[in-house]
Formats: sequence, structure tokens, C-alpha cells
Amino acid sequence: MLYNVLIVERNRLYLEKMAAVIQSLPGFELAARFQEPLEALGQGKVFKPNLILLDIDMDDASSLVKDFTEEFPKASIVCTGEKWQGDSASHFVKAGARGYLIKPFTANEFKSAIESFAKSGMESASQVLTFFSPKGKSGKTTLVASLALALARTTGEQVGVIDADLQFCDMGLFFNLDPASTIVEAVRDINFLSPISLASYFCEVEPNLRVLCGTRNPSLIDRVDIPSFEALIKMSRSLFRYVLIDVPSGFCPTSIAAAEMSDTTYLMTMLSGTYELQHLSRAREMFQDWEDIDERLKVVITRVSPCSEKERQRLSNDLGYSVEAIIPNEYKLVSEAANAGRIALDVGGASLFSLAVGRLAESISLHHHWEAP
Repeated sequence: MLYNVLIVERNRLYLEKMAAVIQSLPGFELAARFQEPLEALGQGKVFKPNLILLDIDMDDASSLVKDFTEEFPKASIVCTGEKWQGDSASHFVKAGARGYLIKPFTANEFKSAIESFAKSGMESASQVLTFFSPKGKSGKTTLVASLALALARTTGEQVGVIDADLQFCDMGLFFNLDPASTIVEAVRDINFLSPISLASYFCEVEPNLRVLCGTRNPSLIDRVDIPSFEALIKMSRSLFRYVLIDVPSGFCPTSIAAAEMSDTTYLMTMLSGTYELQHLSRAREMFQDWEDIDERLKVVITRVSPCSEKERQRLSNDLGYSVEAIIPNEYKLVSEAANAGRIALDVGGASLFSLAVGRLAESISLHHHWEAP
């Protein structure tokens, strides 16, 4: 595709730098450049741009994005700013923006950004999913890893995993990753990043799946402060269609922050005794202040046998609230896969575990109720 680019930038130095980048890239042509937005709105149509770089370092940025979207309905609007504006990003999306770039940028950064925006755009349709358990040994990390793979493969969308289980982070082990950067470096640098530069902190597992690994050792957990962690989640929305967050077991600042910022929190436990279900119900009570608890909080129970719709209904009736999904007891399959450095989803393609994970992925992507096999 040939991009016919119109630049709107009030700072002349940035304007010249961006123009030089556009002119250096094959597949991109510089249609026109303006310092004043009103001039671009009045004169820009004659150049027939299909990509507009719009300076949003101004007070009327959101209204300008809307004006340009209406005036150039066939063009993609990419916001450019000196700093990532996480709190304003949703306003730019609602106004019609397709992406956000920190200026100045190199030719490689620009090309990578446009390719990314062509796949996913910004955060307008993203879903943040947090996976929480009141106690350990719930199968939480196994489910997150397998579900992320299933979502990436079945939807073809961009999926990101954030390993925020800061003391016992195993996501890197699940995917055999040796990260150059972890969540520690990401939160440290977050105020200087944009979505595109943040992407380099995630390790690529497959073309549609990336993982931000957890701390290299438990002593580093204090370096992940909550405000920066929340900013990380916000920015990740602009990178991925689905963001899956694995948080520590039990209530702590990290797990609470992730749950509060998520569209859906999956409350998990392993069915190994009556007391586990009691812990599940006690944990659910902690979320009672959510007015939309039935929509935002979903219950998943693992190691269920028999794994059937009848058993899911029985568990729902016994608990007094809906169980969204049940995962079968396939401990041997999961253990053998982990010991071999593989994901259970890849080892047992036709197993009950894989089928259950696939149905949960389908439920998330299609927004309908999960049904057990």
C-alpha cells in the first residue's frame, strides 16, 4: 500500500524532521505539510492524503482529531506528541485517532508503528483480563499461558501477557524466554515510552503473541510501583487487542490495581476440597463494592471432574453465583508439558484441557456464555 502523508506540526524543527523521515521511506510519499491545523483543514483535501500525522501538543487536541476525522474520512489519523498522554488516549480514540507516536522518531520506528496500527489501531476495542486466585496452586499461570496462545491463534489479533506475579513469575519459564527487559525495566521507563517503544520490552512468542516477563528475582518487587504499573496497563491497551495479566495470589496492591483497571477479572481456584470453594466465596466478597460485579468478575474452577455442563451448573447452584468456566483435571498432561518446556495446549491438541481453554477463548472473543463440552 502506498501512503500519501500529510503532516500537521506547529514546531518547525519537528516538521522538518518528520518530513525527512517520510521522504526517506519507500511506500510513503509526502503529500503536504502544514504548521497551522486550520490551514490543513481548509487546503489539505486537494492532496488526497490517506495518512495524517497530527500534532496533539495543544489544548484543543481532541476536537482537532475529530475535525480531521470528519474532514478526511478515508485517512488514518496518527497523533504525534512529545510525551505519551495516557489519560487523554481514550479521548483521541473516541475522536477517531488510529495511533500515537512520540516525536521525533526514526524511519524504522515510524514504519514499525504504521504496520502495528494497521493491525490493531489504538485501544478502542482492547480488553484487559486479570487472573486472580485467593491462594496458590490454582492453575492460574497455566491457564493464562494456554489461553493467550488460544486467543492469538484463533482470533488472529494481537495478544499481550503481563507477568505481574512479581515474586514467583513463571511466564518466562512457560514460554522458554530469556528476556532482555522485564516488567521492572518497563515500569522504570514508562514515563519516557510510547506504545511502540513499549513493544520492545515484550518478548515475541508467536507473531500475534508477546509476553512481558516478571522480575528476575523476588528482591526486585519493590521496584514495581503501583502508579507506574497502572500506566503500563493503560499503554498496553494501545498495543494489544487482549491484555492478560497474571497477578500474585491473595490480595495485595499489585493484584488490586490490576483488577481495578481490568475489563474482566477471572477469580480462580482449584477444586481439591470444600475449603477451596469457601476461600473462593470469601474472595468474591472483596469485590462486592463493584456495581457491575456480575459482568466484571468471572469465576473459573480448575481440576474439575467430570468437566461437563451439568457439573458447571451444579457448582454454580452450590455457590449461589455463576461459574463462568470449568477446566478439567489433566495434571499429568500439564506437568509433562511443563517439564518438557512446552505449553499444554500444544502437547494435547485434542485433550479435554485444550478444548476447555479453546471454549473460554471463544467466549472472550465472541462475548457469549462459555459452555462446557
